[in-house]
Amino acid sequence: MTGNPAVLVEHLHKRYRDNVAVQDISFSVAPGEVFGILGTNGAGKTTTVELIAGLRAPDGGRVRVLGLDPQRDRRAVRHLLGVQLQEARLHDSLTVAELVELYRGFYPDPRPASELLEMVELTAKRGTRFDRLSGGQQQRLSIALALAGRPKVVVLDELTTGLDPRARRRIWASIASLREEAVLLVSHAMDEVEELCDRVALLEAGRLIALGTPAELVAESGTSSLEEAFVALTGRYVEVEEEVT
Repeated sequence: MTGNPAVLVEHLHKRYRDNVAVQDISFSVAPGEVFGILGTNGAGKTTTVELIAGLRAPDGGRVRVLGLDPQRDRRAVRHLLGVQLQEARLHDSLTVAELVELYRGFYPDPRPASELLEMVELTAKRGTRFDRLSGGQQQRLSIALALAGRPKVVVLDELTTGLDPRARRRIWASIASLREEAVLLVSHAMDEVEELCDRVALLEAGRLIALGTPAELVAESGTSSLEEAFVALTGRYVEVEEEVT
């Protein structure tokens, strides 16, 4: 990778009491790259992106977002980073247009509301309350809000979980339309990762066990699909752990 990374993670550690959630993870993400973070439930995916977003402080290692520390430079990073988290909650009684205007007000140079709604195909729903949107429409609105401040880095956590195939494809199109932003996509959906991601970090038990393009992970595992590679590589890691213990 050439040039300065949009995101740099070096020897990252995070512990919750007796549970080590992230162990010595390192990777970098280039501007304009869609970078997948893939793993089983409890692998450390969400903790990793929360550390990158500055929502949690690391116990060891360092994170840089466009050269800034998400903890020390919190205000500056907030203007450069857009985040859509799986557990985010929005005010049910506000309309789509009201929520967009609310989020635009957080930034000095926000995207126009009309552009945001067009990006996620919600112009016709601008007067609809959030609680009256379908699941797919709510997810697309969350993406629009994450992009409101013209971020240079976007974090998307399990953005299509539980959605029907048509809604998933619409959200994929929204992500594919981004050109300059670095995107960190947290997912356990293999088809989503193959469709959208330039490179993938595969996590298991808080550790980085594989890193490369989807095709490189398939080749490394000696399988014929990313899903098979996922099973083979995570299974291989578990076998090594059992031998060590």
